[in-house]
Amino acid sequence: MRQLIEMESNAKSNRRLTFFGYGACLVAGCLWGTGFYFGRLALNEMSVEHMVLYRFLFACLGMMPVAFIHRRRFRLAAGELRLLLVCAFLGIPVQFLVQFHGLALTTVSHASLMVGSFPVMLAAASKLFAGDRAAEERLDRFSWLALCGSTVGAVLITLGGSRGPAMQGEASLIGDLLIVVSLFTALAWILLSKKLMQMHSPQVVTVYTIYSGTLMLAVWVLGPWLLSPFTHANAAPPPFAHVSLTAWTALAISGLLCTATTTLLWNWGIHHVPASRAGVFLNIEPALGSWLGVRLLGERLGPYAWVGGGLILTAAITLTTRSQPPGSVAEPPILLE
Repeated sequence: MRQLIEMESNAKSNRRLTFFGYGACLVAGCLWGTGFYFGRLALNEMSVEHMVLYRFLFACLGMMPVAFIHRRRFRLAAGELRLLLVCAFLGIPVQFLVQFHGLALTTVSHASLMVGSFPVMLAAASKLFAGDRAAEERLDRFSWLALCGSTVGAVLITLGGSRGPAMQGEASLIGDLLIVVSLFTALAWILLSKKLMQMHSPQVVTVYTIYSGTLMLAVWVLGPWLLSPFTHANAAPPPFAHVSLTAWTALAISGLLCTATTTLLWNWGIHHVPASRAGVFLNIEPALGSWLGVRLLGERLGPYAWVGGGLILTAAITLTTRSQPPGSVAEPPILLE
């Protein structure tokens, strides 16, 4: 009788954890979907470099409790340290500066729909570069079809952008292409991070990656200004006093919620639900992001963008909801925008 009661109690506990796991992934997907919108609000008052730096300073603030809890649990060998620094460089300064320079030249709607191709790219890359498991994780015809559909969708979205200089509220080809470049950078970062996460906690790797990448970003953005008294270069100080409350609020939400909170929620969620099912919540990001761009920023999606976005979302949803073989591991956290 006692064993039966314990089994029922464990079953209820597992169902509760599964419910909250899906809830955590759902909230993370919704928050990620607002990232481009809040980034656009901040870009109205400052450069891309300063916007990204302020965002990650807020993210570091949100990550402080996790860093404090795990401060003694992270020991790296020399090779692992180099890998962490490479991941931090690709994942923070390179990815986000390229991505938000692209956003400055295109629309929130276009950028969000382009990001919708990332789950398919990640699934394909994970199988193509599976190492020893490549033989059992080869892409089947369905996966290749989803990958091709997503690629066609991305091409259609870029074709819907203007070829000339970007106007306010107008998409441009160069902006859309920069978003694509940032996705490939994020892909390389995640694949490299998987090696570290096989030996260390995903939460700990993520925290130290964010702190290391933010330090690199600060050196890149603030370095010319700090050295200007010695180099006599005309470097503007970072904006502060004249930044509006709206922009500060957008930056705080981007850093604390869209970066720090989403990453922690996603990490916790995929430890309690199958990664094959959790992946579908990544598709909330492009859907919500494009909706915010159209509804709140007055952007317009042309016919190419509508068709391309539909192809991307269909490919991503069908691929991420397919069953994975038992024992398949969850992907590492994703910080796309």
